[in-house]
Amino acid sequence: MTVPFIAERLGQGFLAQTYTRDYLHLHGAVTDPGALFSYDTLSDLIAAHCLEPPRLRLSADGETLPAHRYAVPVTSRRATVWQRIYPAELHERLAEGASLVLDAVDELHEPVGDLAAALEKHLRTHVQVNAYASWTPTEGFGTHWDDHDTLIIQIAGAKRWRLFGPTRERPMYRDVTTPEPPPERPLADLTLRAGDVLYVPRGWWHAVTADQGEASLHLTCGLAPHTGADLITWAADRLRASTTARTDLPLHASAEDQADYLTDLRTELDTLFATPGLLDAYTAARDAEDLGRLRPSLPRLPHIHYVPAEPGLLVRLTTARARTTCVMADGESLVRLTAAGNEIDLDPAAHPLLDMLLAAMPAWTPLGDLAAASRLPVGDVALVVQELLTAQAATVRPGERR
Repeated sequence: MTVPFIAERLGQGFLAQTYTRDYLHLHGAVTDPGALFSYDTLSDLIAAHCLEPPRLRLSADGETLPAHRYAVPVTSRRATVWQRIYPAELHERLAEGASLVLDAVDELHEPVGDLAAALEKHLRTHVQVNAYASWTPTEGFGTHWDDHDTLIIQIAGAKRWRLFGPTRERPMYRDVTTPEPPPERPLADLTLRAGDVLYVPRGWWHAVTADQGEASLHLTCGLAPHTGADLITWAADRLRASTTARTDLPLHASAEDQADYLTDLRTELDTLFATPGLLDAYTAARDAEDLGRLRPSLPRLPHIHYVPAEPGLLVRLTTARARTTCVMADGESLVRLTAAGNEIDLDPAAHPLLDMLLAAMPAWTPLGDLAAASRLPVGDVALVVQELLTAQAATVRPGERR
């Protein structure tokens, strides 16, 4: 099994039986976690990037450490100020019990980006991956809950997870109340070792410590939720097509007129929510908005309006949540790719190559293979890819010459 397709190890019943409902601990689900991330990768990222707090931060006993305890402000020639990490101070804070957090590693390291894309393809939601490193038994964040589901991959060392379950059903970031404190005894007391995977639903209280006598490095994939409140917000925008919804509220009208207006508005809402396939339409709309991980194709393509007809040129979509549909336009049948906030209408002959790109995501596919799948000349496939690049829906990079 390759690391990006960890979704397969969750099992066929995961979405129907476990997702958003219960925790799941998989032993040894990732056979080579070092191929995904490592301490060397983490050190290289810190050294090579200007990672400002809060993207890179230290935490101990539930509190975020001030940046001056492990970094110094540096002013560039262009008068910009950034925090330069001092390794000696960083090591000292970690040895004292701080935990290190690096947000959105999927934007910095391609194997982790591939993992996030594979999960997005499987779960149809946005995924952000953060890295966590701890050297001591000190709790970096205390007992807490997250407002999104999490999938944890233990990369190196070991970490203890105590899960207490939720005390408020489906709590949200924007909510009307806060959950009650967790019980004293956990529902589960687990130790994750390198290669283990743990899924924790939103709202579950948990406490995490590196108390197994060895340093710990893990990745946490945050899975964005889709709630009824999100659906209502999306539906409200759809209702702008209705004259009733656009009408000024009758704030100064009689009680009878106000009641009539609310009845009319409720009828509009009922009609919308009775629409067949409404949840599919919502999911498709959210997928269409996802930009994925946009990537330039330098220096191979200094100009996006020319894609060379090279069979070995590698192609990949920028988002794993792209979709294809068949549409009619001016009496002509077309295939439409919805991706990265754009809709691209293409000749139906392009359908096989689009399906191949979707199936391969997040892997790269040679231009020649796309030509073979679609039975189109390589030059015609290059023109299709050129349209996708213009719409930010695909990217390319050099491959082996054929």
